[in-house]
Amino acid sequence: MTNDMTQMTSKRRLLKPSTVENLRIYWYNFRRNKLSIIGLIIVFISIVFALFPQWFMRFPQHVQQFVDYKNASLAPNSTYWFGTDVFGRDIFSRLIYSFRGAILMSVVVLGISVPFGVFLGLLAGYYHGTWIDTVIMRITDVFLALPALILALSIASLLEPNMTNTMLVITIMWWPWYTRLAYSNAVGYSEEYFVKIADLIGASKMHILIKELLPNCLSPILTKMALDVGWVILLGASLSFVGLGEQPPTPAFGQMISDGAKYMPDMWWMTIFPSLGVIFIIIGFNFLGDGIRDMFDKGRQ
Repeated sequence: MTNDMTQMTSKRRLLKPSTVENLRIYWYNFRRNKLSIIGLIIVFISIVFALFPQWFMRFPQHVQQFVDYKNASLAPNSTYWFGTDVFGRDIFSRLIYSFRGAILMSVVVLGISVPFGVFLGLLAGYYHGTWIDTVIMRITDVFLALPALILALSIASLLEPNMTNTMLVITIMWWPWYTRLAYSNAVGYSEEYFVKIADLIGASKMHILIKELLPNCLSPILTKMALDVGWVILLGASLSFVGLGEQPPTPAFGQMISDGAKYMPDMWWMTIFPSLGVIFIIIGFNFLGDGIRDMFDKGRQ
């Protein structure tokens, strides 16, 4: 008994350096791509803005109901760095606060759609060729056949325009992409020996899906998640632009762009700076996604 415990302990000690070494290799491969580091910095800044907007807003009261016609429609200056809107509200403060809604939307949408979609994809891939595969993938194909923005607008127009319904709408149309991605990977891995052996020794179906198939599908899933954050935010901004997202006076990227577009080109700052905010987030997560993809690809070589 003592010898067995000693051998188990020694095995664990041998595994730990291997795990640490793998992490070091992944990090080395990740930081070799300079754009990935830039993306990581941008994502970190965006998350800090979202979590602690009060640290950076110069006029916190301007993100709620506020009117100051004396300072309305001012161009960027030393007091109002990004200028003010037609109600005298500071564009910079409202822009910083918009990061909270954008990041929250991406976290909620992906936090729901990814586990749901991936599980269905793994299930259909494992039962490839059966009625389970047929039902799941035909429903998925129906959603994928419809243009994402058109589907989102159609559903959102039937609901009350607010942040919760916007996240619900995007979640409904986002899970099929992860179902298709997980399915394409699971179909190949389900024929591998390690899955067949697990099935033969009596492993449960849930064990095979979660412990055997899922780890081998994580690389493309994590890469897509990082890339999709920008697309989720862009789609949310599109819904907000047409009045189907976050409602005033709470600021949102799409809403601010829409309000400023009415006064272009004279008051360009009302549209340009919120647009740059959206571009800032999208570029950051795209660079991060490329870095994650390169990290896993090189890690397998």
